[in-house]
Order: sequence, then C-alpha cells, then structure tokens
Amino acid sequence: MAEDWLAVSPGFVLTVFVLTYVGMAVGRVPGFRVDRTGIALVAAIVMFVAGASSGDRIVEAVDFPTLVILFGLMILSAQFAASGFYDWVSLRVSTARGSPAVLLASTVAVAGGLSAMLANDVVVFAMTPLLCIGLRSRGLDPRPYLIAVAGAANAGSAATIIGNPQNIVIGQVGQLDFWAFLGVCGVPALVGLGCVFAVVWAVWRKRLHVPDAPSEALPSETFDRFQLGKALLATAVLLFLFASPVADENGVLLVAGALLISRKLRSRDMIGMVDWHLLVLIVSLFIVTDALAQTGLIALGVEQITAAGLLPDRLVTMAPLALIASNTIGNVPAVIMILSIWPEMPAGTLYALAVLTTLAGNFVLIGSLANLIVAERAASVGVRLTFLDHARCGVPMTLLSFVFAILWLWGLGVLPLS
Repeated sequence: MAEDWLAVSPGFVLTVFVLTYVGMAVGRVPGFRVDRTGIALVAAIVMFVAGASSGDRIVEAVDFPTLVILFGLMILSAQFAASGFYDWVSLRVSTARGSPAVLLASTVAVAGGLSAMLANDVVVFAMTPLLCIGLRSRGLDPRPYLIAVAGAANAGSAATIIGNPQNIVIGQVGQLDFWAFLGVCGVPALVGLGCVFAVVWAVWRKRLHVPDAPSEALPSETFDRFQLGKALLATAVLLFLFASPVADENGVLLVAGALLISRKLRSRDMIGMVDWHLLVLIVSLFIVTDALAQTGLIALGVEQITAAGLLPDRLVTMAPLALIASNTIGNVPAVIMILSIWPEMPAGTLYALAVLTTLAGNFVLIGSLANLIVAERAASVGVRLTFLDHARCGVPMTLLSFVFAILWLWGLGVLPLS
C-alpha cells in the first residue's frame, strides 16, 4: 500500500483538499454536528483509505517535534491549572481595586503575558469563566474584558516561538532561533497589546461600568504553592531549553514526563487537560496537505503563482493573504497550507508569516481558536459575546496592529514592502 497513492487521481485528492479547507472556512458541515477537527480527521481518513496516503507517508508528513512541543506546553499549562493558578489570577484581576480602565489594562497585561509563555488557547480556556464571575460580582459588563482577553491572548502570543500552535509549526519548519524570533516579533506583539487596550477602551468606555448589574457571590479560590512552584520551575527549564541549542522537543518531553509524576495530581487528570482536538486537527491537516503535495499539483501551483508575481515573499502579498486566510480557514490551518505551498521560506518570510497570521486572528470572532474558546467558555457561565460585539473592536485593533507590524517588518528589512 506504500505506493498506492500513485494510482489515486490527482483530481480526487485536490477535491478532498479543497473541501477540507472549505470546511475550515465554514466551521462545520451543514446538517451535521461535525466541527473543524472532525472535518480534517474525516478528510485524512479518506486520503488514507483511498490510498492517497499511507503509514509511511504519514510518518513523513507529520511534524512530530511540533506535536511534542505542543503536548509538552499543554501539560505545563495543565500543571498551572491544577495548582489553581489560573482561577486565582482570574479572580484577582477581576476583583482588584481600581477604575475600569486599570482593570482593563490589567486584563490585557495578564492575558498577553501568560500567552507569550504558554499556549494561548489553554490560557483563555482556563481564565474566562472565573473572570466573568468576578466581573459580574462588581457590576461590570464582562463583554469588553472578554474581548480584551481574546485580543491580548492573540497579540501576546505573537511575541514568542512558543506562544501559539502556528508559531510552533513555523519555528520547527524554519528551525528559528528563540531570541531572534523574540527580537523581530516582540515589538509588534507589544504594540498589538496596546492596540487591544486602546480600541476596547475607545469603543466601550461609556459602558465599562454598569452600576445596576446584579452582584454574585464569589467562589473562594486559593492556589497550591507547591504545585505552582513545580509549574514555575518547569517553565524556567523550558525557557532555558528553547533559548539554548539543546534539542527542544526532547527537553519538552522530559519536562512533561516529570510533571506527570506526582503524589497528589493524577496523571489521568493532567492528560485529560491536553487539547487533543487541536493535536488531531494539526495531524490531520499535515496528512491532507502532504497527500496533495505528492500529486505534484502544489509544485505546479507554485510555479504559476511565482510567474504571476503573487508569491508571499513581499509584505504587499503576505499581509492580505494572512488576513484573509486567518479569518476564513483559521490561522493554524492557514499556516499549514501556506507552508505546504512554499516549504522553503526564508527566515524573514517566516517571521512575517508568524506575526501577521497571529495578529490577524483578532479581526473577527472566527479568526482564531482563542476567540471561539472565549465565547464558548463565557456562554457556559451565562455571558453572550456576539460576532458583532467582537467585530466592533476586532476590526480596528487588527488593522492598527497590522499597519505597525508591516512598517516594523519593512523597517527591519525582514521582508520587502513590494
């Protein structure tokens, strides 16, 4: 079966590929309860059963170091969650003394800072519910702060190579240096955080305080200092490994394994906190895009794109591509697709791809998984964040941060403007 893909019609493979990414854009299969992960997994199964992929090809197609790093970061984040840290931080931020503006700034700083070091999706998943409860206990409308959490998580995660899944994929493909990445992408990320605060404040300033909102009793939340100490030590070790020549994926795996050994926390609970849906989505997309690459259609398409001058090797083509793709199929699928089309990107182009696809995730609610997680977790505690609520802030904050990022990347000589 190893060579069965040679007999599969390229048209069939292309059709499955296109339908997969159309599904990524729509987000579901009409009439069925199949989400993006389900769509990608079914497509990968179809490719395998039809012979467009095989066991050997899957091993070649899947970037296992990327999955290992993601898994390790999720275990680390689970350690923080199990210690009670996220709950404690959420309540402390939402109930801290100060004006709504100070509270908004604190929300942006905490969500952005944590997302630069940990997977942003896990950060917003853990923080959102208790943040809503704490805000409502003070008579505050949670919606602007939720938009700030999602926006800050996206912008903050753009700073580092470990801030979000697409950065991890890009870093592994390009073997990018941790500090060089931070040097290029850190400043646009910080400015992006400033844009999040400024836009949310400007749009919601007259409604940041709702005096007549009902108060709610707050849960009593404390954190386990010993478990938090383990999480902080593991974070320090991981940051050292990422900032040094040591093999990243091996170090991350060892740290994750060490965290699973505990006398108090069950490994079953820790492993259960891993976002397996995201890992399955990434594996499935690797398989689907590799199947298309084996047909030669991608190589042919690259030749035609290059001849038409549309290759994303300039900011004038990269920026709109990042914005449109991230807000239709999502930034993680967009990055995997773009890298499959142009796998030999120079480092400068990879930096631009990372920062622009991440910042683009703030544009509309479906632009990033972090946005959707915030909306879903808020709904679980009775707070409704609509598409329009998010777009009123998301569109201007994205465009402002995009303008700066483009000028910054051009000024550094990372990528030419046109």
